[in-house]
Amino acid sequence: MSRFRPKYVTFDCYGTLINFQMAEAATDLYAHLLDAPGMNEFIRNFSAYRLDEVMQAWKPYAEVVHNALERTCRRNNVPFRPEDAQIVYNRVPTWGPHLDVPAGLAKLAKEIPLVILSNAMNVQIPSNVEKLGAPFHAVYTAEQAGAYKPHFRAFEYMFDMLGCGPQDITHVSSSFRYDLMSAYDLGIKSKVWVNRRHEPANPYYEYDEIADVSGLPGVFGI
Repeated sequence: MSRFRPKYVTFDCYGTLINFQMAEAATDLYAHLLDAPGMNEFIRNFSAYRLDEVMQAWKPYAEVVHNALERTCRRNNVPFRPEDAQIVYNRVPTWGPHLDVPAGLAKLAKEIPLVILSNAMNVQIPSNVEKLGAPFHAVYTAEQAGAYKPHFRAFEYMFDMLGCGPQDITHVSSSFRYDLMSAYDLGIKSKVWVNRRHEPANPYYEYDEIADVSGLPGVFGI
């Protein structure tokens, strides 16, 4: 483990800190139409289409969810209803943290300022952040940046707002595809992968690995 003390520890929010429950939302809506293998395939497709949607030009997250769900339904021969996409979107602000998060964040926040960079809308994320149990120096959204991660522009917006560079932060995420691959390419040397078991390890991207956020203070010798 490194003992680098950054100016800021920056975080992905949904999935890393907040228990991201898109799969559960999809299951609630479509499990009665699909068998178990079919539902698993639907969930995989929904995840892939959300990534594909955010890789395009920025649009409101409600459209990301709507388009991804519509494409997933079409691929899986399931009827799509726009109101189902709205149901999924409306759930996002209700989600709370993984159980390990509040104590780990609270301990770290006493030593290093915390920042969130999230693929969120401005109106979505405040209720999620309130549930995290720690003070944040800043919370930046894709809506503010005009770009979703993994676009570099999202990270560059954060650097501009913080008045710092890649060398000044530690970035923490449970996702390589959304965060850590871009962080690597942008020259963020200090990275932490929270192994939430939704992506396989990939040591090429040079990170410290922790099982959950309770282990994060130890990365900095706290």
